[in-house]
Amino acid sequence: MPIAANLVIALIALLHAWFLVLEMFLWTRPLGRRTFGTTAEFAAQSRVLAANQGLYNGFLAAGLAWSLLLSGSEALHVKCFFLGCVLLAGIYGGLTAARKILWFQALPAAVGLMLVLLA
Repeated sequence: MPIAANLVIALIALLHAWFLVLEMFLWTRPLGRRTFGTTAEFAAQSRVLAANQGLYNGFLAAGLAWSLLLSGSEALHVKCFFLGCVLLAGIYGGLTAARKILWFQALPAAVGLMLVLLA
């Protein structure tokens, strides 16, 4: 079970690193606009806000990656904290921005948290 939990955490960390790239560097480009369903005008106007959001996703990715380097109860607490942050952000985003966020962010975090707690 610990291996499965760590694999899910690594996947979530990689997803959030990708979100960072999309929001900080590709937001106004065709791939970023297609991914988030925005127009060129909206993307240009919201570029700074998206970059800020991307930075936060980067912090989540870094925290999850850091948790994989720890062991014992310290690892458990850090994993639970960052997975909890991702889960809450995913629920909030799913309720306020786009329902698909529940599937791409909240669900993987919930699965990861369950696996960590069962390990």
